[in-house]
Amino acid sequence: MPDLKSSASKRRRAGDSLAVLLLLAIIAGAGWLWWHEKPPAKNPPLQPAAVINKKGLPVIASLAVVERKPEPVEKTNLNLPPAPPVIVSNPPNPPPPAATAEFPRPAKGVLEVQIALARRAISPGAIDGAMGSQTRAALAAFQRLQNLPATRALDTNTLFRLMLEAPPFTDYEVTTNDLSRLQPVGKTWLAKSQQSALDYETILELAAEKGHSYQSLIQKLNPDVVWDDVRPGTILKIPDVAYPEPADKAAFVVIHLSDKFMDAFDTDSNLLAHFPCSIAAKVEKRPVGELRVKDIAVPANYTVNPELFPESAELQAIGHKLILPPGPNNPVGVAWIGLDKPGYGMHGTPSPEQIGHTESHGCFRLANWDAEYLVKLVWVGMPVEVVP
Repeated sequence: MPDLKSSASKRRRAGDSLAVLLLLAIIAGAGWLWWHEKPPAKNPPLQPAAVINKKGLPVIASLAVVERKPEPVEKTNLNLPPAPPVIVSNPPNPPPPAATAEFPRPAKGVLEVQIALARRAISPGAIDGAMGSQTRAALAAFQRLQNLPATRALDTNTLFRLMLEAPPFTDYEVTTNDLSRLQPVGKTWLAKSQQSALDYETILELAAEKGHSYQSLIQKLNPDVVWDDVRPGTILKIPDVAYPEPADKAAFVVIHLSDKFMDAFDTDSNLLAHFPCSIAAKVEKRPVGELRVKDIAVPANYTVNPELFPESAELQAIGHKLILPPGPNNPVGVAWIGLDKPGYGMHGTPSPEQIGHTESHGCFRLANWDAEYLVKLVWVGMPVEVVP
């Protein structure tokens, strides 16, 4: 009879071995599945893409590129300079020419100093680029206005404050109207009285007055111009000396006989304008004290009285008054400001280059451009103080 106990024991051991093998198989299967199902590395190496040729052999066709997402960048303040501007060809609003980029700047040289003074209605007389007595007097007026010592010299403090806001010169185009104005001026009092106007004789004269300049300076600035054959459209280079538009009338004017200039002031005694002037040749004809503006005429004709010109044989022979038509070549220029002393006034002149250098019969003569500006400042009844 077989041993039942031994057989049962063998069957148990065989069952246990089978269970162990089954467990090992399950574990091995799970490990195999885990190994083959794990995700690829973030940055797998590039693998050659296989292509089968006609002979059935693999060949390398290309490298398969794996697209990568950019790594996030931590935001930090790197203090980087701003990006350069984008340059666009043919911009709709081109920048201003480089020639004007240097302004404003201090005036350079006497010529620019004269122009800078004139732009402030501080007249150096007819502009010529030379440091004369009228330019020095204008510098002193500017220095007093700026609360600087009136040295009459181009010191550093004066130049620093005497700024040019724009280029010193401008272009003037000659027009047909300019040329039609030209006419010779009669040589006698009678001939002048018979003209339709006492206008400019030449374009050079016209350009010099527009530039507040000596005619010789205009010629130097325009060396290629044939002055006897100037035609419409000719471009002339002249000083740019437009006076500022006055904000209000002056309160009073002071005329300095010894220094031959006049100043206009506001109610607070601030300087509004400074002009060189000519005065009476004879001391007894130089009034001292307070006068007042009586009348203003722009443009002005001129009545020639033989009694005031005893030296003129022509007028003495004529024996009566003559009326001369207006114009820049009228004896009183383009403007007349009569004073309450009979026969006296402030007025323009046909010879601006002679202002302050020659003397008059008794009136106070100004360059035409200064007389025109003074008209904007004065008013009937305004006091005019004449000091020695």
